Amino acid sequence: MSIKHGMILAAGLGKRMQPLTLKTPKPLIEINNSTLLERAINLLIGHGVQEISINVHYLSDQIQSFIKKKKFQVKITISKEKDLLLDTGGGVLKGTQNFGDNPFFVINPDTVWSKEYLEELKSLEIIYLKNKKPTLLLVNKKLSIDSSFQGDFNLNNEKITKDDENQFIFTGLQITNRAILIGEKSKVFSMNKIWNKLIKGKKLQGLESNKKFYHLNTFDMYKKILSLNIID
Repeated sequence: MSIKHGMILAAGLGKRMQPLTLKTPKPLIEINNSTLLERAINLLIGHGVQEISINVHYLSDQIQSFIKKKKFQVKITISKEKDLLLDTGGGVLKGTQNFGDNPFFVINPDTVWSKEYLEELKSLEIIYLKNKKPTLLLVNKKLSIDSSFQGDFNLNNEKITKDDENQFIFTGLQITNRAILIGEKSKVFSMNKIWNKLIKGKKLQGLESNKKFYHLNTFDMYKKILSLNIID
C-alpha cells in the first residue's frame, strides 16, 4: 500500500517573517527559485500522493492563483479558513473531510523540503503501516541550523516520549488519520493536544531524519538560509 493523500498547512499569518510577509503569504516565499509551498507539493507528488488538500487564510487569493498557474499533476483542493483560523489540528480535521478512512501525510511548508527527503517519506510510511499509529519525522536538534530550538520530543525504538529535556525537533512532516481527530470537541485545536494524548497512551511513533534541518520561522533565519546557498 502507498499513501495517496496529503495535507499541507498553509494558513498561518507568518508575522515573524515580516517584512517579507506583509504582501506575500509565507508559503510563497522562495528559496533557490522554488516557493516553500511548491517544495512541499513536489515532495508529496514525488512519493506518489495523488490528492492534496491545502488550508488557506492569509492572502489566500495569492496561494490559489499560484496553484492554478502551476498546474501541478495532482488533484488539489483548497480548505478555506476565511473567518477563523482553526490551528493545526482543527485545520487538518477540516481539510481532510474527503479523505475518508485513508491515512495521509501532513506537511508544514515552513521547512525547506527537497527531493532528498523522499527516502525518509518511504521509511515513515513503512513504520506507519506496520502499526497503524500516527508517525512523526523528527530530527536531532544538533542538525538544526537554528540553535534556539529546545527540543520537542525524545525518540526510543520508534516510540515518542516527551520529557524534561528533549533531544528531537518535529520536522513538520507526519502520517496520521482522521480517527485520532474526530473525537476532539473543540473546533480550534492544536495537533500538540492530540500528540500529548497519544504519548500518554504510548501510541505515537517516530522516525529520525538524518538531514540537515532548515526551518524558516523568522526573517533573520530566512537571511541565514539564503546566505548558505543551499544546493537542492
